[in-house]
Amino acid sequence: MPNPRSAALTAVFLVMTTLSPLGAANAAAGADSLESLRREASKARTELEKATKQMEGRQKDLAASQVKLRGTLKDLAGAEAELNRIRQPLARLANTSYQQSGAAGSMAIFGGGDPSQALRSTADVTLIARSQKALVDRADELQDRRQRLASTVQELQSKNAVEQTRLQQEVDGLKTRSAQLTKQLNAMLDKLAVTRQKRLELGCDKSLAADAKKFPNGLIPSKYLCDLPQKGGHKLRADAALAFYKLNAAYKRNFGRDMCVTDAYRSLSEQHAVYAQRPGFAAVPGTSNHGKGQALDLCGGVQNSGSVQFNWMEAHAGKYGWIHPSWAYSNPFEPWHWEFGTENE
Repeated sequence: MPNPRSAALTAVFLVMTTLSPLGAANAAAGADSLESLRREASKARTELEKATKQMEGRQKDLAASQVKLRGTLKDLAGAEAELNRIRQPLARLANTSYQQSGAAGSMAIFGGGDPSQALRSTADVTLIARSQKALVDRADELQDRRQRLASTVQELQSKNAVEQTRLQQEVDGLKTRSAQLTKQLNAMLDKLAVTRQKRLELGCDKSLAADAKKFPNGLIPSKYLCDLPQKGGHKLRADAALAFYKLNAAYKRNFGRDMCVTDAYRSLSEQHAVYAQRPGFAAVPGTSNHGKGQALDLCGGVQNSGSVQFNWMEAHAGKYGWIHPSWAYSNPFEPWHWEFGTENE
């Protein structure tokens, strides 16, 4: 069963869930267009969320039905096995009364002969009749049960096959819809000639920062993190990312290029990997500010204390909420490490 929260669906979901309100400085026409874009994205997000929940509900129902089907098949196999076990003795008992010694078999009790032998024959016939009736009754019961179970199995298999097809169609439909929405929203952005920074800001909802803080260090879902413009898939908590966009833009105006980033948000597993490589220097896993999504490791000259780039950061980063923490000047010495707002938290 395909997972409805596929990579494609998640990507468009993030694009649509993280549109932020427009600033008052935008021109009226542009503001109206972007507001229309935001409304369309919000509408599409609601539509996809609703469809996804319905699909997940169907998936749970199908899983329960599959469990029931497996149980029914097991019961059917048990009934079949028991019926097979009693078929041979049932056939043997059915013919026993015709296989007694003597020309008349067990019917000798109605003719001449030894009275004692006749009594024994009568007892044998009675026992055989009782045993035969019990087996026949049990066989009838098993046959009826087998038929009911087989009918239930057929019904469940048919129902589940239809449901499986329906679910696959819904998954495919959602993927197609999400791809269409992504294309549509990007086309609207292109038509508005939105800058790269504005695109990033539109895709980063500052209100998500509060929710991000509720998660343990290093275990923040990607939904609550925002992409950085640098290559490498780096992410930060929404408030830190929005501040970094502005810092990066100022840096680019001065040096003609984006800031160089080697690390940003660091998951708990990544923290363990770094700690294993640098014990005593890296933060204990679960305590790093990288795990809160509010720390960066920089390169491109910033990693060298006293360089032009490092000095520029010291002079300007604070305007955007970024600091070089006091401990990083000596214990341990990490000129490349910068944090967002940590000394105020």
